[in-house]
Amino acid sequence: MCLVLILGFAILGVASAQEKIKAAFIYVGPIGDYGWSYAHEQARQIVDEAYPWLETIYVENVPEGEVEGVIDRVINQEKVDVVVTTSFGFMDGTLNAALRYPDRIFFHCSGFKRAPNMATYMADFHQIYYLNGIMAGALTKSNKIGYVATFPIPELKRHINAFTLGARRVNPDAKVFVRWLQSAWYDPTGAKEAAESLIAEGVDVLAFTEDSPTVVQVAQEHGLPSFGHYSPMLNFAKESVVSGQLVHWEAIYFDFFAKIYAGYYNNKNLENVDYWWLLREKAVELGADFGVPVNPVFEERLKNFVVNDPMYGEVNALELVELLEKAMSDPEYVFSPFNGPIYDRKGNLRVREGERLSLEELLTIEWAVEGVEGSWPGEPE
Repeated sequence: MCLVLILGFAILGVASAQEKIKAAFIYVGPIGDYGWSYAHEQARQIVDEAYPWLETIYVENVPEGEVEGVIDRVINQEKVDVVVTTSFGFMDGTLNAALRYPDRIFFHCSGFKRAPNMATYMADFHQIYYLNGIMAGALTKSNKIGYVATFPIPELKRHINAFTLGARRVNPDAKVFVRWLQSAWYDPTGAKEAAESLIAEGVDVLAFTEDSPTVVQVAQEHGLPSFGHYSPMLNFAKESVVSGQLVHWEAIYFDFFAKIYAGYYNNKNLENVDYWWLLREKAVELGADFGVPVNPVFEERLKNFVVNDPMYGEVNALELVELLEKAMSDPEYVFSPFNGPIYDRKGNLRVREGERLSLEELLTIEWAVEGVEGSWPGEPE
């Protein structure tokens, strides 16, 4: 939805709207992490500037176990009307606060618990990870791809699985070796150590979920391809970053706040409001940088990697990425990375041919697909 239309929606509802909305955004990391919290902060600034009736503040570096106290402060001292919490680990604290403050509105990112005054949202990357996986599978020479991950929650497992499925679509011998940090979302030291360890074990392509550009910088030092995460990382490693996952949280924030201002959303009708926005809603973008889907440095290598794809026939890796990105952007959502048949790494059939994982299954996934190597906390027996 474009900004003009969203603003038009707000203007149409102005008669029933309050004059001003004040919102607090709560971040788990520093706004300078150049990852998750940074991306949310950029979106906050965009929406704050665009809507004259919206005033926003933010609180950064909030430990997940301390979010309720921060919510109490922004409501009681800052007098905010809306609280936006931007970490999965804030879920229970946000819900508790929503029950304590029924006259306020709460918006929680990446969770699944809601209330009459609490909605949820996610701009999910599983489609983009699948496309990046295709490129990783085409670029690896050792068939060993490394992945530095933070916490083993379903979101990360979903993304790693999609990445692995993409790699093995074009290279059935490819394997993805995972290292879990389980320390913090922002841990440059841990990310560097994990990346170096994976390289020492023979991986020649790197991807990650950690809120700094450390992994792509390590990859460049070793002359290896890598994939960015959440924010544009091309400028940190111009010879290494192939592509990445880019987010447009502002797409969701524009829509949500406009509907509050118009009176369409209120503190009594949010229990079934759950944004799950993907490529088709333009909430996410494939890219090494905004507007740069693939680093030109790697285009020739990707074009030279030709496969006989079951859907498109003989096609090179770059063409396949472009075709699938178009398919997944279709309003009918004709292709899912989790279309069956899919086996887990223990050999169990998890998704039958002709079926795909449901949204609920994607949100709660714990098992690892075939091709994932390394520890997998919480893996079903």
